[in-house]
Amino acid sequence: MTAAGSHATTQPGLPRAILVGVDFGGGSHGASHFDATLDELALLAESAGDLPVARVIARRKSPDPALFVGSGKADEIKALVLGHQAEAVLFDQALSPAQQRNLERHLGVAVADRTMLILEIFAARAQSHEGKLQVELARLQYLSTRLVRRWSHLERQRGGIGNRGGPGEAQIELDRRMIGERIKSVKERLVRVKKQRNTQRRSRERSGTFRVSLVGYTNAGKSTLFNALVKAKSYSADQLFATLDTTTRQLYLEDISRSAALSDTVGFIRDLPHKLVEAFEATLQEAADADLLLHVIDAASPVLAEQMAEVQRVLGDIGAADIQQVLVYNKLDKLEFAQHPRNHTDVLELEGGVRVPRVFVSALDGRGLPELRRILSAAVSGTLQADLNAMHSSSTSLLASPQLPVDLTLHDADQPELPDAAA
Repeated sequence: MTAAGSHATTQPGLPRAILVGVDFGGGSHGASHFDATLDELALLAESAGDLPVARVIARRKSPDPALFVGSGKADEIKALVLGHQAEAVLFDQALSPAQQRNLERHLGVAVADRTMLILEIFAARAQSHEGKLQVELARLQYLSTRLVRRWSHLERQRGGIGNRGGPGEAQIELDRRMIGERIKSVKERLVRVKKQRNTQRRSRERSGTFRVSLVGYTNAGKSTLFNALVKAKSYSADQLFATLDTTTRQLYLEDISRSAALSDTVGFIRDLPHKLVEAFEATLQEAADADLLLHVIDAASPVLAEQMAEVQRVLGDIGAADIQQVLVYNKLDKLEFAQHPRNHTDVLELEGGVRVPRVFVSALDGRGLPELRRILSAAVSGTLQADLNAMHSSSTSLLASPQLPVDLTLHDADQPELPDAAA
């Protein structure tokens, strides 16, 4: 029925947390899938300042309306809380306000879901004025649905089922009005930011600057790749959401003696809350306005296909699905030698006959970066599509890695590589 494991460490001072994932698919995903999703939840917890000490996987046909996991599983989680002296229970799925409130009463500790964790991380990492506004908007929208939880103690003090219109209800209405007014104010300020971005975009369009945006799943190595390409010092770290604010630098391409504007953007993640995508519209617009997207992929991820699909979904949400992409498989340095590709470049033919170049790189040690720069030069000079049409599509698998899906394989070594871009 369940799988629970201890993952305690000796780190002192951090709040200890129990991680909970629920399988509503009848076991169709398999154990490895939930190991990967709880690994990601653990990274989120650590990024938010918590210390994961145990994991629980529950299997249900549907969520329990009151306790999400049901009373029996909630009792099991409570035993883990007591046994590990945990201060929080973190759920991989979204909880309703009532479920969160009921679980906190039942477990006796703080309860947070995936959305709350992501919001906390965003709040801690945002640096720019625009980024802070976007995070504030998302947090206010999330909080507005959970006001009853904050003031329920006032209702309990009055006692009696028939009492209505008490101080708790009055405080909720007051808070709701205040939050509504603040949301309106933040949205108005973000509209001004969007107008400034539109002015900057029109200026770039008039100058003819070719725009390239790095997109991808969080922690795929976008900022490390950005730094390697432009030799800059954008903040990068092996953690989720290391980058929240867009950074743009000029990328000079020596072989064609031209420059492109390269932008590093916020990473995507599975089940990214819609309100968060909406709040970060101004930042994500950088990707939607690009001439070319470098979709950076963690080649060593055990859930690579799911991460790629999530990025494509968000790109569709922001109106960037039809922008030409280059698939950049990063972190070759984390693969075993037998998993390395024979060549660093390839072309993948997607549904509808769309041809997409692929490059395998290590942003850390530089492998594959010359090939990536050559593809960028072809894109900037306008020859990339012709080059792609002249190349064979991938057909045979050259990777022993079980992590890479069958349809994401490299071409034979005797097939032509992407030609140099014409100046």
